Amino acid sequence: MIEIEGLPELVDPVLIAAFEGWNDAGEASSGVLAHLAGEWKASPLAELDPENYYDFQVTRPIVELGDGVTRSIIWPTTRLFYARPPGGRHDVVLLRGIEPNMRWRSFCAEIIALCQDLGVRRAILLGALLNDSPHPRPVPIVGTVSDPALARRLNLEPSRYEGPTGIVGVLQQALGAAGVETISLWASVPHYVAQPPNPKATLALLGRLEELLDLSIPLGDLPEEARAWERGVDELAAQDAEVAEYVRELEERKDAAELPE
Repeated sequence: MIEIEGLPELVDPVLIAAFEGWNDAGEASSGVLAHLAGEWKASPLAELDPENYYDFQVTRPIVELGDGVTRSIIWPTTRLFYARPPGGRHDVVLLRGIEPNMRWRSFCAEIIALCQDLGVRRAILLGALLNDSPHPRPVPIVGTVSDPALARRLNLEPSRYEGPTGIVGVLQQALGAAGVETISLWASVPHYVAQPPNPKATLALLGRLEELLDLSIPLGDLPEEARAWERGVDELAAQDAEVAEYVRELEERKDAAELPE
């Protein structure tokens, strides 16, 4: 189990979570957690024992040189932080991890136990998937919630995906079953430009998160990074006629789908 010393007194905390790996196309969702931790000066809270959930031949530890000489090992795991956003009505618990290789149900049970200890009653899980969305257009954000009435209240475009799922989908179901109001937001990342980072998708997730938290989040350099990313993809497409034609087809298909019947 997670060991926490000096459990902080949090004000109606909201869990915000993202996982690197299968659930994180373009590193868009983990980019949100990194941005929030920096902007809100988040403090470490806890981390899970990596021995329980990671195959180190699949997700390898990393060697770092701290002072140019001393070696240290950074183990793959899931870490939690807490923060008090300026002007916010809620404290936040930030959960940033790597999708575990095994024992997903035990992993979720640990997260749920921690949420109960901290008094978390709402969770927002973030993900990003590869899709046929054209890069010049606004990033589509789809969502799923633990309660259909909540979906209508939040005006979330529901996801109709069926198929293999990742830890985000499993954790959402487990949290909902434990009585935690749970929302997941997924950004669509163009599959033809999948390499990370994708600041435009990160920015889109942050915008939806602002609405859910009713809170202004400092964006720093992200808007300019998103514009630079889009300009870079435009330039690449201009150099490849097949890619440029494919992007035009995607845009036409999207426009046709949005026409009223």
